[in-house]
Amino acid sequence: MGNLSTPDCVQRLQKALHARAKAAPGFRFYALYDKIYREDILAHAYAQCRSNKGAPGVDGQDFADVEAYGRERWLGELALALREETYRPDPIRRVFIPKANGKLRPLGISTLRDRVCMTAAMLVLEPIFEADLPPEQYAYRPGRSAQQAVVEVEETLFRSHPDVVDADLSDYFGSIPHAELLKSVHAALLTGMCCT
Repeated sequence: MGNLSTPDCVQRLQKALHARAKAAPGFRFYALYDKIYREDILAHAYAQCRSNKGAPGVDGQDFADVEAYGRERWLGELALALREETYRPDPIRRVFIPKANGKLRPLGISTLRDRVCMTAAMLVLEPIFEADLPPEQYAYRPGRSAQQAVVEVEETLFRSHPDVVDADLSDYFGSIPHAELLKSVHAALLTGMCCT
């Protein structure tokens, strides 16, 4: 997200979380919610979202509106809502982007408030999940790109490994049976396989 440098205080938290996850793969993190509404985490999440620009969500609020209102005040109110557990995400604004083949691709646009919260959660959770990922995985990882994956495939081919598998799940999240997925998540929560 963006190309901002991560503040030292956020980096220290991320390194500590990553180190703990790497050192003890079976460890379960139960107390992370309070990290999401830390002032430094929310401020960096806001800066990342702002650097990505993006259209307003259903509330019509853009970054100029937030700046006019007062960024610190806006972030403080968001932190309070998170801390008091009164925060609720807003509906997603649906738009359709034309594709080259004439079809339309659906795009969901979250409100700035929700984007900042999601980014804050990502800043806290990413170092934990990153610790479990194998080095050959490139998708959706910080500091990794599709170009690096292509170079890795090319190098592997030259080391006499002629097989390459490329998979793309078309519209996976749009076509997954949501009712069955929610039943599975509910069952996992009831049996203690997931923690909240």
